[in-house]
Amino acid sequence: MTEAEIRRLLEQVAVGRVSAAQALQRLRYLPFENLGFARLDNHRTLRRDIPEVVFGGGKSVQQIVKIGQRMTAAGINLMVTRLDSAKAGAVKRSLRRFDYRPEARVGLLLHQKPEPRGHGTVMVASAGTSDIPVAEEAAVSAEFFGNRVERLYDVGVAGLHRLTSQLKMLEGASVIIVVAGMEGALPSVVAGLVSKPVIGVPTSVGYGVAFGGVAPLIGMLNSCAGGLTVVNIDNGFGAALAATLINRVGTGARASDKAERVKESQRPERGHTPLAAAASADVVSPGRERAGRNPERSRKKTSPRGNNNQSMKNRDGFGRGDWKEE
Repeated sequence: MTEAEIRRLLEQVAVGRVSAAQALQRLRYLPFENLGFARLDNHRTLRRDIPEVVFGGGKSVQQIVKIGQRMTAAGINLMVTRLDSAKAGAVKRSLRRFDYRPEARVGLLLHQKPEPRGHGTVMVASAGTSDIPVAEEAAVSAEFFGNRVERLYDVGVAGLHRLTSQLKMLEGASVIIVVAGMEGALPSVVAGLVSKPVIGVPTSVGYGVAFGGVAPLIGMLNSCAGGLTVVNIDNGFGAALAATLINRVGTGARASDKAERVKESQRPERGHTPLAAAASADVVSPGRERAGRNPERSRKKTSPRGNNNQSMKNRDGFGRGDWKEE
């Protein structure tokens, strides 16, 4: 159950549409539901304003299906990471709405499409093509968390001109996630070129002494580019969550609070005529004057220089991006 749904339930109790016993029954599984093999945190969205994410590695198909069914019943968006295609196919046979992204190895079960939020765009850059699976985990996770995401792949230091040709694009992002294996140099380069927060993700891509991602991890941790943040090896999800929290800092209330304020602003106060109704009441057919209006007085209000009214600015500062299915 999301915060918005809890708010609506409490409003229904307040006006007598739902009894206290009925409300208690709906809230019974907060803050978690015990399935025996897992305790589902139905309270996470309410606490952190972040949808539920489950690590799919090591879980059986039956366990993932059961988790998906309970999350769907609770009206909570779910993302399952580290899923191979065979396991994802078996899950989809039981959960028809399960959306598997093979390159990211991520499965999504959406109750509602994520609404774009935050200051701006989260950029996900990869050093090489071999780093794309981890980069895609970061990109899909960031979209799932409600960010606008741009991708910039295969811009590693072996051909630095590929990166420098995209500096304007990098500067336009609010947060940059940089994914790199081998020696892991790219995050340091990016962090030294731009004024935006940079999150480095070391990958397990590389030969012998890369030590399965330890070499790029150590390289990033020893970066001389101050302020570089580093997450665990191959942890695209963790980088996306960190980028989301950074992108939201200072933006104000949560998504559910914003939606509630919009709803409240659209409700007319008692004794007042709604703005749309008032506007329509002023519409007069050509050649006719509204009853009771003084034509002479109306003409006096007109400036000889023309209409002095300023055009209203668009009150929605952000475009309404849609969740894109691939």
